[in-house]
Amino acid sequence: MKKVINKSVIMVAMCTALLSNANGGSSFIPKKEKEIAKTIVTFNDVREGQSLIIKDINGFILYKEFIKQSGLYSKAFDLTELPDGDYVFELEKDMEIKTIPFKVSSNKVNFLKEKETTIYKPYVLKKNNYIYINKLALNGEPLEIKIYYKESSELIYSEKIKDTKSIQKAYKLSSNYKGDYTIVLNSNGREYYEYITL
Repeated sequence: MKKVINKSVIMVAMCTALLSNANGGSSFIPKKEKEIAKTIVTFNDVREGQSLIIKDINGFILYKEFIKQSGLYSKAFDLTELPDGDYVFELEKDMEIKTIPFKVSSNKVNFLKEKETTIYKPYVLKKNNYIYINKLALNGEPLEIKIYYKESSELIYSEKIKDTKSIQKAYKLSSNYKGDYTIVLNSNGREYYEYITL
């Protein structure tokens, strides 16, 4: 009984130390082999409504959870049961997606910390008959913009912006064309849709 209590105290101390040293964001704590397979995933700054996703290399969603409480998120996952291959954790926030890749090989999980990335999502704002599109592109990644007039499913505007770190565009819609519009944005291999009404 004494050993169990001592081990519990040591585990709590280790977790507390890891959390207090975490720099912004996330940590992954593989547990000992006897407690097999559990990997504790921790994020320090989540908000209610954000989502945590596990995907395989083909983008197939294996797990999705909507965060229910803002603040600290911590959960144990048994990732060793996954088939050998490459996977990614994605924490989808309002304006960004944090990706944490990991590899499973022979029931062992290896997090690839050096390949963690943050993808900034495009932001669309409508004011009167203007559309404003902003995106942070720190690596100069291109943003493709397509605007469709839904009443006729007609592509009314298309543009690809690249080689800039801060994308800021404004488009004026004709007040003669009232109705619904669809804006399709492509960047970082992802597609985003925005729907507006004029």
